[in-house]
Amino acid sequence: MDPQIEQLKTTFEMLPDWEERYRFIIDLGRKLEPLADEERTEATRVRGCMSQVWLVADEADDSGALRFRGDSDAHIVRGLIGVLLMIYSDKTPRQIVDTDINALFADLNLEQHITMNRRNGLYSMVETIQRHASQRLDA
Repeated sequence: MDPQIEQLKTTFEMLPDWEERYRFIIDLGRKLEPLADEERTEATRVRGCMSQVWLVADEADDSGALRFRGDSDAHIVRGLIGVLLMIYSDKTPRQIVDTDINALFADLNLEQHITMNRRNGLYSMVETIQRHASQRLDA
């Protein structure tokens, strides 16, 4: 199992309740590197989110791994971006496409603790990340 995903699961398990988990998620968002204004474009905007969300994919290294960066105008959404970056950043396109995100979200019990609109936005972000990976696999 991927060390970043294991760390995420372990952290969620160690936190006693969802109030603490929300704090952890929001803290992840606070640690995100802000995007430059010129990176906040229609091309990087994630559709399907109630909040404004932007995701940028960069080549991480010579292996073809992708590094994602993102931002949002909402604190909890920035945190959810942070969760997704832990899961997907610095992975190859194949690893990204092969990640069973539904099982991971079930392990984290995440879906039951976010609103329907946030859940839809979260899956829109996942689709965007997976689309970046798929385009590189097809190239």
